[in-house]
Amino acid sequence: MIEVHELTKRFGGTTAVDRLTFTVRPGHVTGFLGPNGAGKSTTLRLILGLNTPTGGTALVDGLPFRDRPRGLRHVGALLDAHDVHGGRTASTHLRILARGNAIPRRRVDVVLDEVGLSDAADRRIAGFSLGMRQRLGIAAALLGDPPVLLFDEPVNGLDPEGVRWVRGLFRRLAAEGRTVFVSSHLMSEMANTADRLIVVGRGRLIAAETTAEFAARASRPSVAVRTPQHEALSALLSAAGATVRPDGAGRMNVTGLTAGEIGRVASAARIVLEELAVHSSSIEEAFMELTGGSVQFASGGAR
Repeated sequence: MIEVHELTKRFGGTTAVDRLTFTVRPGHVTGFLGPNGAGKSTTLRLILGLNTPTGGTALVDGLPFRDRPRGLRHVGALLDAHDVHGGRTASTHLRILARGNAIPRRRVDVVLDEVGLSDAADRRIAGFSLGMRQRLGIAAALLGDPPVLLFDEPVNGLDPEGVRWVRGLFRRLAAEGRTVFVSSHLMSEMANTADRLIVVGRGRLIAAETTAEFAARASRPSVAVRTPQHEALSALLSAAGATVRPDGAGRMNVTGLTAGEIGRVASAARIVLEELAVHSSSIEEAFMELTGGSVQFASGGAR
């Protein structure tokens, strides 16, 4: 279990983590969400003792991580897949970690097989793709068979098969009674993977609840609209008070107007609709609504 209480971290005049309090319990995959600059990575580093807090505490099973003499036996973590010596082979890297944590050498072969890197065990890490480095980082996290696991953006660089594998791995680890804490900016992945969510903005707690409860916070369902006259309809809907966002698949997601209202706007302008579908509330919509005031780095269209 991870227990964070009034955790605070300042860098000069900047407060990265601001009196943050939450608990991550075993038996669940808990997602960690927040806009860029929200303090997620700093929080993970504070939990792992890589940064010293300005105030508050971060405990793993009742103790600060720094007090664990064989850390990888208690907590496994992947924070940065590039933070590894490129001149070493995958097996050498893991053997060094195993030796320093009194972990049996046979675990190296076990975890390499589990992450699908057995055939690359004797290859130098410098030649690994990002997806292979992610798998190696996950292998290192699993090396000590720890009860607590932390992952920061673990699916970056993975292909669809790899993403599905990671999703299943996290669920299995949680089903075994482990504490699994996953930071990600991918809303769809968290919707498919996480049982619970911790959501932060500007270093402060916004929500700590089940994924379903968080999705239900979205005040309005969205409507997916597809039309060959995209720009014209978008302008008309915006003028009518709707919020219009392209979804990257040739459609636009509209909030603020019902499907019937959208249909009437389109009909009045003689705009052809190829799709008009109401979507139930999602964690992405709830996230956008609840963290809108906490975005530190916004694009020009999102200000």
